[in-house]
Formats: sequence, C-alpha cells, structure tokens
Amino acid sequence: MDRHSAADRSESLHSSSPAVVRRLIRDGHFAENTAGASAGFLQANLVVLPYQSAFDFLTFCQRNPKPCPLLAVGKRGDPSLPTLGDDIDIRTDVPRYRVFRDGNLVDEVSDIRDIWRDDLVTFAIGCSFSWEEALVDEGVPVRHVELGRNVSMYRTNVATEPAGAFAGDLVVSMRPLRPDHAIRAIQITSRFPLAHGAPVHFGDPEAIGITDLAKPDYGDAVEILDDEVPVFWACGVTPQVAILGAGLDFCVTHMPGCMLVTDVPSVRTAII
Repeated sequence: MDRHSAADRSESLHSSSPAVVRRLIRDGHFAENTAGASAGFLQANLVVLPYQSAFDFLTFCQRNPKPCPLLAVGKRGDPSLPTLGDDIDIRTDVPRYRVFRDGNLVDEVSDIRDIWRDDLVTFAIGCSFSWEEALVDEGVPVRHVELGRNVSMYRTNVATEPAGAFAGDLVVSMRPLRPDHAIRAIQITSRFPLAHGAPVHFGDPEAIGITDLAKPDYGDAVEILDDEVPVFWACGVTPQVAILGAGLDFCVTHMPGCMLVTDVPSVRTAII
C-alpha cells in the first residue's frame, strides 16, 4: 500500500470488499480515513464504553437519531458484531482509535486489544460515507473523495438532547455542492436514515455557529467554488463531544473519518 500513489490506493480501496479492507487494517497495512472504501457498504462510527454507562448512552442515541443512528450494539465484553460482519473484531478492525480517560482524550492508537475489558459494550453508529457512492452514481460529485481527503467536520452551536451524563453540541460533516446537486443529494440521502439521512442545514454556516469553513474541527478542508453552497449532515463524531463532557473513567471511539467497514450493503438499509 505504501508504494501506491494516493489515487491508486483510493481506487484499490474503493473496489475492495469489506473483508479485504478490514484485513488490511487488522494487519497494520492501512491506518487512514476510510472515505470511499468498499463502495456501497455501510460504514460505522464507534463508541466503546463501560456497561454501567451503556443504558444512558443508548438513550442518548435514541433521543438524537440524526447524529447517532444505531446500527448495532455488542454484548458485554464481546468485541464481535455479528450482525455487521462474521469476522469483525472491534479491537483491531478500525484504522485509528481515540482513547478517553476521566473525560480527557489521552491516546490515539491502531489497536485496542491490550486495553480491552470484560465490562465494555460496543455501539456501532451509522456514517455518511455509506451513501457517498449513491451520490456519485447519480452524478453528484463528492470532493473529498475525489481529492483522497477526509471529510470536513465542524462543531456547531446546535444542542443535542441530553441523556444522563451525555450532552453536547451537534457535529456536522460538510460537502460543497451546486444548488442542483444539493437538491438531488437531499433526495438521495433522505433514503438512508441509518446513515444520518437528509442534511440538517445548507448555506450560511454562521447560522449554526461555524465561523470558518477553512478550519474544520475534524478532517480536512476542501475548496468551495463560487457556484457552490456548503451542505451539512449530522455526523457520528457528535458522541465524542458528549463523551468529553460526560467525564467517563474510560471510553474508546474511532478517530474521526476512520470507520469500521461492515459487510452490510448500504442499499439494504435504504428506504425505497
């Protein structure tokens, strides 16, 4: 993989099966963002936390279905997610993880086997990467995929609905689109409620508390052309903001943009 150009690598991952992508990640050959990987399959955000906090977090997801659409919840102490893939090991199959202790981000790692605990519960949350292939198929360009970059993500001033210790502002992902493409993107993505569904905002970013699109809080900036508008979707990084405020003694999430690639075809979850 290291010998390939960014374009070659992106194309290779785009056409690879989810099992192949997970094997590359597990074997330490890929540790970057998964935008465009295994086109047409669901990707998932990750939250792993102690059992004692699992009910409150489940409630947080249920109260905030746009940023936190649940794909699967693991069994206590079990790193597999059999409804999303037969061979998934959540301890190794995400390119990069973030480790939180006492409400603080303390580490970013590529493997969590050595810190896995028997009381941990895994939550897999839908991701907007899951419908990007559907946009491309309909002639709607996805610039960060074209450039081989991570999607731009921003913290907003839009509050989520709290549950227990979990609360915080909404995080959004942004894709610049011409107005005609934005209309088609709204139509397409509304069919994928388990991948955040339709946008939550488009146009003026300051209306949702974003002051500089050139400086995303997570991911990479992309150019917005004169004939384009920024279109914002709810983002599965939202729980990481809530986790920072919850002060949990221990929690693991994905690195923004570095997702679990599942075996579930995106079309299977679409509303026809």
